[in-house]
Amino acid sequence: MKKVVLSVVLIVSVMLAVSCKSTPKDTDRPYVRLYDANSGLDLTGAASYTVRQGDTLSDISRSFYNNDGFYYPIIMFASSGVVVNPDKIQPGMRLTIPDLERNKANPDSRRSMKNILNGFANIEKRKQSPNRALIEGFQSRANEL
Repeated sequence: MKKVVLSVVLIVSVMLAVSCKSTPKDTDRPYVRLYDANSGLDLTGAASYTVRQGDTLSDISRSFYNNDGFYYPIIMFASSGVVVNPDKIQPGMRLTIPDLERNKANPDSRRSMKNILNGFANIEKRKQSPNRALIEGFQSRANEL
């Protein structure tokens, strides 16, 4: 009888441990949904950039877009086959850098950029500790389009 009780307790413990095991949060999900919801960037004349150690998307955006780091979601979206989450860029990734002025001049591309920037602002708003400056920067750039 003692062996049966011990076996049952062991089986129940294993079942509880397996069923209660926490899975990591899928932090990429909101960005993937944003990719699925938008299209329309004009990649004609886009530059290419290979990520180096220490690079951030904001820094890359500043170097290509007149010292403005808030356009990094446009780079991320154009590089959607490479970048899924802005916090996960790695050295060696090849990014696509759209021509910002060309996209601003095209009504469809401008609308797409506005959607992307507002989408990133909304993702930031839902975070546990939202960065107000980031939200305002994205919204400001979107409103300028």
